[in-house]
Amino acid sequence: MKSAVPVPHLRLRKHLGPDIAPPVWAAGIAPVAIAEIDPRAAHAVLAASLPVADFNNWHATLLSDSEYDPELCVAAVTGAGAVVGVVQCWTSAFVKDLAVAPDWRRHSIGTSLMQHAFTLFSRRGAAHVDLKVDIENHAGRQFYARLGMMEISSR
Repeated sequence: MKSAVPVPHLRLRKHLGPDIAPPVWAAGIAPVAIAEIDPRAAHAVLAASLPVADFNNWHATLLSDSEYDPELCVAAVTGAGAVVGVVQCWTSAFVKDLAVAPDWRRHSIGTSLMQHAFTLFSRRGAAHVDLKVDIENHAGRQFYARLGMMEISSR
């Protein structure tokens, strides 16, 4: 569920160019479109990290959004089929959500998912990728800065 109190956020941008680093996936981890897995597993990872609607509302909203493209909603999946991370992007070159399962944090899953998203958008000819981060999420802001994302506005 969304918070009733608006949280100030920063809009960050990563300029894309020919030097985009391809993702380096941890051993046994592979990117899989959410459309190719049980979406409940992707929702569970999101719900463990972010305020999201219940599964039925989240999934219906995802599929009906005008910016939804199945290729841009990707899960990081283990060889055993466990979903350990999710990046959900829109066709406007915007990262809506990034989440990594708590037990899998600090294994470069988030970095690989973001690099995967950058690569997808670069192939589509996007000049940049944007996202919003809560202004008080210092760890998130540092993470995105390490990926080369820079602040372009705040609200």
